[in-house]
Amino acid sequence: MTSALFSPVTIGPVTLPNRIVVSPMCQYSADDGCANDWHQMHLMQLAMSGAGLIVLEATATERHARITHGCLGLYSDANEASIARVMDAARRVAAKGTKWGIQLSHAGRKSSAQRPWEGRAALGPLEDPWQTESPSALAAGADWHTPKEMTRSDMDRVRDGFVAAAVRAARLGFDVVEIHAAHGYLIHQFLSPIANLRTDAYGGSLENRMAFPLEIAVAVRKALPDNVGFGLRITGSDWTPEGLGVADAVAFASALKEVGADYVCVSSGGIATVRIPVGPNYQVPFAAEVKANVGIHTRAVGMIAEANQAEEIIASGQADTVAVGRAFLDNPRWVWHAAERLGAEDQMTYPPQYERSKRGLWAGAKLARPVADSAK
Repeated sequence: MTSALFSPVTIGPVTLPNRIVVSPMCQYSADDGCANDWHQMHLMQLAMSGAGLIVLEATATERHARITHGCLGLYSDANEASIARVMDAARRVAAKGTKWGIQLSHAGRKSSAQRPWEGRAALGPLEDPWQTESPSALAAGADWHTPKEMTRSDMDRVRDGFVAAAVRAARLGFDVVEIHAAHGYLIHQFLSPIANLRTDAYGGSLENRMAFPLEIAVAVRKALPDNVGFGLRITGSDWTPEGLGVADAVAFASALKEVGADYVCVSSGGIATVRIPVGPNYQVPFAAEVKANVGIHTRAVGMIAEANQAEEIIASGQADTVAVGRAFLDNPRWVWHAAERLGAEDQMTYPPQYERSKRGLWAGAKLARPVADSAK
């Protein structure tokens, strides 16, 4: 049978062999922003997955833009060289047609934090903390650092940092550059009235709050070659009446389309401490609303973990691609097994070294993947 999930798709100048995207997932394992052997192992593993697009984790545009001391960066020659090394290895083993993206990010008031396994709290005085910054001098929560309210000079520096990182990304041969404008990080902080209390031209109305994010988007798009795709991860909801909602996502996506963005990935949350009703497809309605009202390539993300679930999202037209994250950490062969489940094995290519593990060639597949087999 023909699978919608395994059909090719074009995003701006880039064509993917299927609609499966590996979502950017922080590894918190870099050395002053530099990728190392962990990243090489991680990316080589994902490279063989067969996903159409693999997006590297949130990558800081400045040293103090990192979330933690372990976050990947693209703000120095050493950072660039380290990513070149691991990407060279990953590309050598990548499935045919695999495209690569990188997500550029500035954490703003959520930076200077501990790694998840260290507690996730703000760095203490003995943990080498740094001064954070945000549109307003408003902490992310209790016991978090109070950020510096950014001046126009600070904004110029941040914009130029995104541009410089994008130029490095293009030089590294990435097919797609994505800006992180969600999850409570700096660009989301400018967009959301929860974090942005400014009274100048960058605060107040939605139009004003979008001004600096759009300025960054315009500058990055201009800096990228025409053959590099460009998109943003945006917010579908802050999950509180005081924050952003899906109508704001539609307005922002429309403005991004006007300035040359090729796609948006619609996520949610992260700006305020609220209870989010997390469950399968919980963010898909936001993506569907953006897709229906804007007509830009739209990616759904969040608790998409099962092949039939992903297939339905694409086949029903709710999104153009799906981003799968932790399911790949759990099972780096997610794409292979999805193809089996959907009867789409002829729509993808297995590494010849591993082909003998395919269903039909290895009787043990019935024991190793009973759910996939029983769905046939």
